Amino acid sequence: MIAFADLFAIVGIAIASAAAVGALGMLALRLTRRSPIWAQIWVIVLSTITAMIVGMTLAAGAMYVSAHDLLVLFYVAGFSGLFSLGVAFALGRTFSRNSRRLLEFARTLSDDGSAQVPSARTGNPEFFELEVELALANSRLAEARTKLNAVDASRREFFAWISHDLRTPLAGLRAMTEALDDQLADDPQRFHRQMLSQVDQLSAMVDDLFELSKIQSGTLTLNVQPVSLYDLVSDAVAELGPVARARSVTIAEALRADSTVAGDARELSRVVGNLLMNAIQHSPPGSEIRIATLLGAGNDAVLTIEDSGGGIPEHDLPNIFDAGWRATASRTPEREWSISHSAGAGLGLAIVHGIVTAHRGEVSVRNIPGGCRFDVSLPLHEPIAA
Repeated sequence: MIAFADLFAIVGIAIASAAAVGALGMLALRLTRRSPIWAQIWVIVLSTITAMIVGMTLAAGAMYVSAHDLLVLFYVAGFSGLFSLGVAFALGRTFSRNSRRLLEFARTLSDDGSAQVPSARTGNPEFFELEVELALANSRLAEARTKLNAVDASRREFFAWISHDLRTPLAGLRAMTEALDDQLADDPQRFHRQMLSQVDQLSAMVDDLFELSKIQSGTLTLNVQPVSLYDLVSDAVAELGPVARARSVTIAEALRADSTVAGDARELSRVVGNLLMNAIQHSPPGSEIRIATLLGAGNDAVLTIEDSGGGIPEHDLPNIFDAGWRATASRTPEREWSISHSAGAGLGLAIVHGIVTAHRGEVSVRNIPGGCRFDVSLPLHEPIAA
Protein backbone atom coordinates (compact mmCIF):
# COMPACT_ATOMS: atom_id res chain seq x y z
CA MET A 1 0.00 0.00 0.00
CA ILE A 2 1.45 3.37 -1.06
CA ALA A 3 1.55 5.98 1.67
CA PHE A 4 -0.55 9.08 1.09
CA ALA A 5 2.51 11.36 1.00
CA ASP A 6 4.21 9.16 -1.60
CA LEU A 7 1.02 8.96 -3.67
CA PHE A 8 0.71 12.73 -3.54
CA ALA A 9 4.33 13.11 -4.72
CA ILE A 10 3.87 10.59 -7.57
CA VAL A 11 0.69 12.33 -8.79
CA GLY A 12 2.48 15.67 -8.63
CA ILE A 13 5.37 14.29 -10.73
CA ALA A 14 2.90 12.88 -13.31
CA ILE A 15 0.99 16.14 -13.58
CA ALA A 16 4.13 18.25 -13.81
CA SER A 17 5.69 16.08 -16.50
CA ALA A 18 2.41 15.89 -18.46
CA ALA A 19 1.99 19.68 -18.26
CA ALA A 20 5.54 20.37 -19.42
CA VAL A 21 5.44 17.87 -22.29
CA GLY A 22 1.87 18.96 -23.16
CA ALA A 23 3.01 22.56 -23.57
CA LEU A 24 5.78 21.43 -25.91
CA GLY A 25 3.22 19.28 -27.78
CA MET A 26 0.91 22.29 -28.25
CA LEU A 27 3.84 24.24 -29.65
CA ALA A 28 4.66 21.35 -32.00
CA LEU A 29 1.01 21.17 -33.14
CA ARG A 30 1.06 24.88 -33.85
CA LEU A 31 4.22 24.49 -35.94
CA THR A 32 2.71 21.56 -37.86
CA ARG A 33 -0.74 23.12 -38.36
CA ARG A 34 -0.20 23.11 -42.13
CA SER A 35 1.10 19.54 -42.18
CA PRO A 36 -0.96 16.44 -43.08
CA ILE A 37 -3.34 14.99 -40.51
CA TRP A 38 -1.11 11.94 -39.89
CA ALA A 39 1.78 14.21 -38.85
CA GLN A 40 -0.40 16.01 -36.30
CA ILE A 41 -1.62 12.68 -34.92
CA TRP A 42 2.02 11.64 -34.58
CA VAL A 43 2.69 14.74 -32.51
CA ILE A 44 -0.17 13.84 -30.18
CA VAL A 45 0.99 10.21 -29.76
CA LEU A 46 4.63 11.25 -29.25
CA SER A 47 3.58 13.80 -26.64
CA THR A 48 1.68 11.12 -24.73
CA ILE A 49 4.57 8.64 -24.82
CA THR A 50 7.12 11.31 -23.92
CA ALA A 51 5.01 12.47 -20.96
CA MET A 52 4.91 8.89 -19.64
CA ILE A 53 8.69 8.39 -20.06
CA VAL A 54 9.51 11.72 -18.41
CA GLY A 55 7.18 10.92 -15.54
CA MET A 56 8.71 7.49 -15.00
CA THR A 57 12.22 8.94 -15.14
CA LEU A 58 11.39 11.57 -12.54
CA ALA A 59 9.70 8.96 -10.36
CA ALA A 60 12.83 6.78 -10.58
CA GLY A 61 14.96 9.77 -9.66
CA ALA A 62 12.79 10.26 -6.59
CA MET A 63 13.43 6.60 -5.66
CA TYR A 64 9.87 5.53 -6.30
CA VAL A 65 10.91 3.13 -9.12
CA SER A 66 13.93 0.82 -9.07
CA ALA A 67 16.48 0.83 -11.90
CA HIS A 68 15.40 -2.65 -13.02
CA ASP A 69 11.72 -1.69 -13.07
CA LEU A 70 12.52 1.55 -14.89
CA LEU A 71 14.39 -0.39 -17.62
CA VAL A 72 11.43 -2.73 -18.04
CA LEU A 73 9.07 0.24 -18.27
CA PHE A 74 11.31 1.87 -20.88
CA TYR A 75 11.18 -1.24 -23.04
CA VAL A 76 7.39 -1.49 -22.68
CA ALA A 77 6.86 2.21 -23.39
CA GLY A 78 9.28 2.17 -26.33
CA PHE A 79 7.81 -0.77 -28.18
CA SER A 80 4.26 0.27 -27.33
CA GLY A 81 5.08 3.75 -28.56
CA LEU A 82 6.45 2.48 -31.86
CA PHE A 83 3.34 0.38 -32.40
CA SER A 84 1.16 3.34 -31.45
CA LEU A 85 2.99 5.54 -33.94
CA GLY A 86 2.30 2.98 -36.67
CA VAL A 87 -1.38 2.89 -35.77
CA ALA A 88 -1.45 6.71 -35.68
CA PHE A 89 0.18 6.83 -39.11
CA ALA A 90 -2.38 4.40 -40.57
CA LEU A 91 -5.24 6.31 -38.94
CA GLY A 92 -3.88 9.60 -40.23
CA ARG A 93 -3.59 8.23 -43.75
CA THR A 94 -7.21 7.10 -43.55
CA PHE A 95 -8.30 10.58 -42.50
CA SER A 96 -6.20 12.06 -45.29
CA ARG A 97 -7.86 9.80 -47.89
CA ASN A 98 -11.31 10.72 -46.57
CA SER A 99 -10.50 14.42 -46.65
CA ARG A 100 -9.10 14.16 -50.20
CA ARG A 101 -12.24 12.32 -51.32
CA LEU A 102 -14.35 15.03 -49.71
CA LEU A 103 -12.27 17.68 -51.47
CA GLU A 104 -12.69 15.92 -54.82
CA PHE A 105 -16.43 15.64 -54.20
CA ALA A 106 -16.60 19.36 -53.40
CA ARG A 107 -14.84 20.11 -56.69
CA THR A 108 -17.55 18.18 -58.57
CA LEU A 109 -20.25 20.50 -57.25
CA SER A 110 -21.61 22.61 -60.08
CA ASP A 111 -23.92 25.56 -60.52
CA ASP A 112 -26.72 23.40 -61.90
CA GLY A 113 -26.90 21.28 -58.71
CA SER A 114 -26.19 18.05 -60.61
CA ALA A 115 -23.94 16.54 -57.93
CA GLN A 116 -25.34 13.21 -56.75
CA VAL A 117 -26.07 12.68 -53.07
CA PRO A 118 -24.01 9.66 -51.89
CA SER A 119 -26.28 6.62 -51.63
CA ALA A 120 -24.03 4.50 -49.38
CA ARG A 121 -21.59 5.35 -46.63
CA THR A 122 -17.92 5.02 -47.45
CA GLY A 123 -15.14 5.77 -44.99
CA ASN A 124 -15.62 7.91 -41.92
CA PRO A 125 -19.30 8.57 -41.06
CA GLU A 126 -18.67 12.24 -40.28
CA PHE A 127 -17.11 12.77 -43.72
CA PHE A 128 -20.01 10.89 -45.33
CA GLU A 129 -22.55 13.10 -43.56
CA LEU A 130 -20.59 16.15 -44.67
CA GLU A 131 -20.69 14.91 -48.30
CA VAL A 132 -24.45 14.46 -48.06
CA GLU A 133 -24.94 17.92 -46.60
CA LEU A 134 -22.69 19.46 -49.27
CA ALA A 135 -24.70 17.78 -52.03
CA LEU A 136 -28.01 18.89 -50.53
CA ALA A 137 -26.73 22.43 -49.98
CA ASN A 138 -25.51 22.53 -53.58
CA SER A 139 -28.94 21.41 -54.78
CA ARG A 140 -30.69 24.04 -52.66
CA LEU A 141 -28.33 26.74 -53.89
CA ALA A 142 -28.97 25.70 -57.50
CA GLU A 143 -32.73 25.89 -56.95
CA ALA A 144 -32.39 29.30 -55.30
CA ARG A 145 -30.18 30.48 -58.16
CA THR A 146 -32.72 29.29 -60.71
CA LYS A 147 -35.53 31.08 -58.90
CA LEU A 148 -33.42 34.22 -58.59
CA ASN A 149 -32.62 34.17 -62.30
CA ALA A 150 -36.31 33.69 -63.11
CA VAL A 151 -37.28 36.59 -60.85
CA ASP A 152 -34.57 38.76 -62.36
CA ALA A 153 -35.70 37.92 -65.91
CA SER A 154 -39.32 38.60 -64.92
CA ARG A 155 -38.31 41.91 -63.39
CA ARG A 156 -36.48 43.02 -66.53
CA GLU A 157 -39.40 41.98 -68.71
CA PHE A 158 -41.83 43.71 -66.38
CA PHE A 159 -39.93 46.99 -66.50
CA ALA A 160 -39.69 46.73 -70.28
CA TRP A 161 -43.47 46.38 -70.46
CA ILE A 162 -44.03 49.22 -68.03
CA SER A 163 -41.69 51.47 -70.00
CA HIS A 164 -43.57 50.68 -73.20
CA ASP A 165 -46.98 51.26 -71.58
CA LEU A 166 -45.82 54.58 -70.14
CA ARG A 167 -44.35 55.78 -73.43
CA THR A 168 -47.53 55.08 -75.41
CA PRO A 169 -49.83 57.61 -73.68
CA LEU A 170 -46.95 60.06 -73.26
CA ALA A 171 -46.26 59.95 -77.00
CA GLY A 172 -49.97 60.51 -77.69
CA LEU A 173 -50.06 63.45 -75.30
CA ARG A 174 -46.99 64.98 -76.91
CA ALA A 175 -48.42 64.59 -80.41
CA MET A 176 -51.76 66.12 -79.45
CA THR A 177 -50.08 68.95 -77.55
CA GLU A 178 -47.90 69.81 -80.56
CA ALA A 179 -50.94 69.70 -82.84
CA LEU A 180 -52.80 72.10 -80.55
CA ASP A 181 -49.78 74.41 -80.29
CA ASP A 182 -49.39 74.47 -84.08
CA GLN A 183 -53.15 74.97 -84.47
CA LEU A 184 -53.36 71.85 -86.64
CA ALA A 185 -56.16 70.19 -84.64
CA ASP A 186 -59.41 70.27 -86.59
CA ASP A 187 -61.40 69.47 -83.39
CA PRO A 188 -59.62 70.87 -80.30
CA GLN A 189 -62.37 69.67 -77.97
CA ARG A 190 -61.88 66.09 -79.10
CA PHE A 191 -58.13 66.45 -78.57
CA HIS A 192 -58.71 67.75 -75.07
CA ARG A 193 -60.96 64.78 -74.25
CA GLN A 194 -58.35 62.36 -75.58
CA MET A 195 -55.62 64.08 -73.59
CA LEU A 196 -57.73 63.79 -70.44
CA SER A 197 -58.24 60.09 -71.18
CA GLN A 198 -54.49 59.57 -71.60
CA VAL A 199 -53.80 61.40 -68.32
CA ASP A 200 -56.37 59.19 -66.57
CA GLN A 201 -54.63 56.13 -67.99
CA LEU A 202 -51.25 57.32 -66.73
CA SER A 203 -52.70 58.11 -63.31
CA ALA A 204 -54.27 54.66 -63.10
CA MET A 205 -50.98 53.04 -64.07
CA VAL A 206 -49.08 54.95 -61.40
CA ASP A 207 -51.80 54.02 -58.89
CA ASP A 208 -51.43 50.34 -59.82
CA LEU A 209 -47.65 50.53 -59.45
CA PHE A 210 -47.99 52.17 -56.05
CA GLU A 211 -50.51 49.56 -54.93
CA LEU A 212 -48.29 46.70 -56.12
CA SER A 213 -45.25 48.19 -54.38
CA LYS A 214 -47.17 48.29 -51.08
CA ILE A 215 -48.25 44.68 -51.53
CA GLN A 216 -44.77 43.41 -52.40
CA SER A 217 -43.07 45.39 -49.61
CA GLY A 218 -45.59 44.22 -47.00
CA THR A 219 -46.73 47.76 -46.16
CA LEU A 220 -50.33 47.34 -47.33
CA THR A 221 -52.55 48.47 -44.45
CA LEU A 222 -56.06 47.03 -44.22
CA ASN A 223 -59.03 48.62 -42.48
CA VAL A 224 -60.79 45.36 -41.60
CA GLN A 225 -64.52 45.51 -40.99
CA PRO A 226 -67.64 43.57 -42.02
CA VAL A 227 -68.03 43.83 -45.80
CA SER A 228 -70.98 42.56 -47.83
CA LEU A 229 -69.89 40.77 -51.00
CA TYR A 230 -73.40 41.37 -52.31
CA ASP A 231 -72.88 45.14 -52.12
CA LEU A 232 -69.33 44.97 -53.52
CA VAL A 233 -70.40 42.96 -56.57
CA SER A 234 -73.54 45.04 -57.14
CA ASP A 235 -71.51 48.27 -57.08
CA ALA A 236 -68.89 46.82 -59.46
CA VAL A 237 -71.57 45.61 -61.90
CA ALA A 238 -73.27 49.02 -61.81
CA GLU A 239 -69.94 50.77 -62.45
CA LEU A 240 -68.74 48.49 -65.24
CA GLY A 241 -72.13 47.72 -66.77
CA PRO A 242 -71.78 50.46 -69.41
CA VAL A 243 -68.38 49.05 -70.43
CA ALA A 244 -69.89 45.58 -70.81
CA ARG A 245 -72.85 46.88 -72.81
CA ALA A 246 -70.52 48.81 -75.08
CA ARG A 247 -68.88 45.49 -75.93
CA SER A 248 -72.24 43.70 -76.20
CA VAL A 249 -71.41 41.56 -73.17
CA THR A 250 -74.04 40.69 -70.59
CA ILE A 251 -73.44 40.12 -66.89
CA ALA A 252 -75.50 37.50 -65.04
CA GLU A 253 -75.53 37.76 -61.25
CA ALA A 254 -76.30 35.06 -58.68
CA LEU A 255 -75.55 36.66 -55.35
CA ARG A 256 -76.21 35.68 -51.74
CA ALA A 257 -77.23 38.45 -49.41
CA ASP A 258 -75.61 36.73 -46.41
CA SER A 259 -72.05 36.65 -47.78
CA THR A 260 -70.39 39.01 -45.30
CA VAL A 261 -66.61 38.81 -45.05
CA ALA A 262 -64.01 40.45 -42.83
CA GLY A 263 -61.93 42.79 -44.94
CA ASP A 264 -61.11 46.21 -46.29
CA ALA A 265 -64.03 47.43 -48.43
CA ARG A 266 -61.84 49.63 -50.64
CA GLU A 267 -59.26 46.94 -51.38
CA LEU A 268 -61.87 44.23 -51.94
CA SER A 269 -63.75 46.54 -54.31
CA ARG A 270 -60.55 46.72 -56.31
CA VAL A 271 -60.38 42.91 -56.39
CA VAL A 272 -63.94 42.58 -57.71
CA GLY A 273 -63.48 45.43 -60.19
CA ASN A 274 -60.21 44.07 -61.60
CA LEU A 275 -61.60 40.57 -62.03
CA LEU A 276 -64.85 41.79 -63.60
CA MET A 277 -63.08 44.15 -66.01
CA ASN A 278 -60.66 41.36 -66.87
CA ALA A 279 -63.64 39.16 -67.80
CA ILE A 280 -65.26 41.96 -69.84
CA GLN A 281 -62.08 42.66 -71.76
CA HIS A 282 -61.56 39.04 -72.68
CA SER A 283 -65.14 38.09 -73.54
CA PRO A 284 -66.21 38.26 -77.18
CA PRO A 285 -69.26 40.35 -78.17
CA GLY A 286 -72.55 38.59 -77.51
CA SER A 287 -71.15 36.44 -74.70
CA GLU A 288 -72.15 36.29 -71.04
CA ILE A 289 -70.20 36.75 -67.83
CA ARG A 290 -71.48 34.86 -64.79
CA ILE A 291 -70.65 36.24 -61.36
CA ALA A 292 -71.83 34.57 -58.17
CA THR A 293 -71.22 34.38 -54.43
CA LEU A 294 -71.60 31.25 -52.37
CA LEU A 295 -70.57 29.74 -49.06
CA GLY A 296 -67.46 27.56 -49.15
CA ALA A 297 -66.90 24.24 -47.48
CA GLY A 298 -65.05 25.92 -44.61
CA ASN A 299 -65.67 29.15 -42.76
CA ASP A 300 -65.36 31.26 -45.89
CA ALA A 301 -67.28 32.95 -48.69
CA VAL A 302 -66.45 32.34 -52.34
CA LEU A 303 -66.76 34.79 -55.23
CA THR A 304 -66.74 33.18 -58.69
CA ILE A 305 -66.46 34.90 -62.07
CA GLU A 306 -66.78 32.92 -65.30
CA ASP A 307 -66.14 34.36 -68.75
CA SER A 308 -66.19 33.16 -72.35
CA GLY A 309 -62.77 34.43 -73.33
CA GLY A 310 -61.49 31.17 -74.80
CA GLY A 311 -59.57 29.98 -71.73
CA ILE A 312 -55.92 30.30 -70.78
CA PRO A 313 -53.12 28.04 -72.07
CA GLU A 314 -52.31 25.46 -69.42
CA HIS A 315 -48.63 26.41 -69.32
CA ASP A 316 -49.61 30.01 -68.49
CA LEU A 317 -51.91 29.19 -65.56
CA PRO A 318 -49.10 29.07 -62.92
CA ASN A 319 -47.91 32.55 -64.01
CA ILE A 320 -51.19 34.38 -64.42
CA PHE A 321 -50.88 36.19 -61.07
CA ASP A 322 -47.32 37.36 -61.74
CA ALA A 323 -46.79 41.09 -62.20
CA GLY A 324 -46.60 41.92 -65.91
CA TRP A 325 -48.17 38.69 -67.16
CA ARG A 326 -49.93 39.29 -70.48
CA ALA A 327 -52.71 37.34 -72.13
CA THR A 328 -51.97 35.33 -75.25
CA ALA A 329 -54.04 35.04 -78.38
CA SER A 330 -56.48 32.55 -76.85
CA ARG A 331 -57.59 35.27 -74.45
CA THR A 332 -57.83 38.02 -77.05
CA PRO A 333 -60.82 37.54 -79.33
CA GLU A 334 -60.41 40.89 -81.10
CA ARG A 335 -57.22 42.53 -79.96
CA GLU A 336 -54.68 42.18 -77.16
CA TRP A 337 -56.63 43.58 -74.29
CA SER A 338 -54.66 44.19 -71.11
CA ILE A 339 -55.29 42.35 -67.90
CA SER A 340 -55.60 45.47 -65.72
CA HIS A 341 -58.66 47.54 -66.54
CA SER A 342 -57.22 50.64 -65.02
CA ALA A 343 -53.68 50.78 -66.28
CA GLY A 344 -53.06 48.30 -69.03
CA ALA A 345 -49.72 47.27 -67.53
CA GLY A 346 -50.47 43.66 -66.66
CA LEU A 347 -50.74 44.43 -62.94
CA GLY A 348 -54.43 43.81 -62.27
CA LEU A 349 -54.25 40.11 -61.42
CA ALA A 350 -51.02 40.53 -59.44
CA ILE A 351 -52.80 43.17 -57.34
CA VAL A 352 -55.80 40.87 -56.93
CA HIS A 353 -53.58 38.06 -55.67
CA GLY A 354 -51.72 40.36 -53.25
CA ILE A 355 -54.89 41.86 -51.78
CA VAL A 356 -56.61 38.49 -51.36
CA THR A 357 -53.50 37.01 -49.73
CA ALA A 358 -53.31 39.99 -47.35
CA HIS A 359 -56.90 39.12 -46.32
CA ARG A 360 -55.79 35.53 -45.53
CA GLY A 361 -57.80 34.34 -48.51
CA GLU A 362 -57.05 32.44 -51.70
CA VAL A 363 -57.56 33.18 -55.38
CA SER A 364 -57.35 30.57 -58.13
CA VAL A 365 -58.14 30.20 -61.81
CA ARG A 366 -59.03 27.24 -63.98
CA ASN A 367 -60.26 26.70 -67.49
CA ILE A 368 -63.88 25.81 -68.18
CA PRO A 369 -65.53 25.02 -71.52
CA GLY A 370 -65.27 28.17 -73.63
CA GLY A 371 -63.51 30.32 -71.04
CA CYS A 372 -62.06 30.40 -67.56
CA ARG A 373 -63.23 30.76 -63.98
CA PHE A 374 -61.73 32.76 -61.14
CA ASP A 375 -62.50 31.75 -57.55
CA VAL A 376 -61.83 34.10 -54.63
CA SER A 377 -62.17 32.62 -51.14
CA LEU A 378 -62.33 35.03 -48.18
CA PRO A 379 -62.86 34.41 -44.44
CA LEU A 380 -66.43 35.04 -43.30
CA HIS A 381 -67.06 37.76 -40.75
CA GLU A 382 -67.76 36.26 -37.35
CA PRO A 383 -69.94 38.57 -35.25
CA ILE A 384 -68.88 38.99 -31.62
CA ALA A 385 -71.36 37.38 -29.26
CA ALA A 386 -73.08 39.80 -26.89
